[in-house]
Amino acid sequence: MSTLASSPPDLAPPRPTLKTWLMAVRPKTLTAGAVPVLVATALAYGEGVGRWLPALAALVGAVLIQIGTNFINDYYDFKKGADTEERLGPKRVTQSGLIAPATVLLGGLTCFALATLVGVYLVWVGGWPIVAIGVMSLLCGYAYTGGPYPLGYHGLGDLFVLIFFGIVAVTGTYYVQAGVVGPAAWWASVPVGAIGTCLIVVNNQRDASTDVKAGKRTVVVRFGAGFGRAEYVLLLVASYATPFVLFAKGLASAWVFLPLLSLPLVVTPLKLMLKSEGAALNPALGATAKLQLVFGLLFALGLFLR
Repeated sequence: MSTLASSPPDLAPPRPTLKTWLMAVRPKTLTAGAVPVLVATALAYGEGVGRWLPALAALVGAVLIQIGTNFINDYYDFKKGADTEERLGPKRVTQSGLIAPATVLLGGLTCFALATLVGVYLVWVGGWPIVAIGVMSLLCGYAYTGGPYPLGYHGLGDLFVLIFFGIVAVTGTYYVQAGVVGPAAWWASVPVGAIGTCLIVVNNQRDASTDVKAGKRTVVVRFGAGFGRAEYVLLLVASYATPFVLFAKGLASAWVFLPLLSLPLVVTPLKLMLKSEGAALNPALGATAKLQLVFGLLFALGLFLR
């Protein structure tokens, strides 16, 4: 089977508009880039080591990398045949012909270039460790669907999100403010990365049938829908268990239990994940993004209050 998607109608794509670019940005996914920075910064300020300018730079850089990754994902999923007219999720601008493929790719690379400029300041603040973090984040953002060994096509997308939008994002943001990374920052990265990974699990569960046709070997494709459901549940359990660990270790006050207030938001996406498949999982994606934002805000507040 050819790995190339069938092209949209043989017409020049319309000139991109603000609406189509916003569609390509995928605003609902930007919580994955913003929440780690908010959590790490709240922790830093709660411990008296917060610095607003490095925090702001980290936020801008993280969001730029997230947007760039979305653009490059849009481009390569079309080129590799994962996004076709059979797509079950929200419309993608490359596959639907709304923006020319080369323009989308250029947009992604531009976001990465801007993130690199922001990174120069963060290197000045945090030193050479930030170089390693920045380079690996950019390379893996591109390699999620691009390059000779696309991570998302070999079942490594979940691990990529857990590491780079959880552990690396939280500890890196904390480091550029505090100059060190304490145990609280490491533990705080767990639920951030876990709920962020839940978004990928829902996406992969929904797209399993079309991913098989495109040769995209996600974890769900490799191990089945039952594994995907179990992964989603375990990630949620890890997220809600972490406040108890932080409190038991004396790394946070009782305010760290504030994220438990978000538990009612788990009900809808969890029910959908356990019972639905295909396009019926689209609401679960939005609900999980909402959960990530609310949990993240409450978690940040809980870490800030001492």
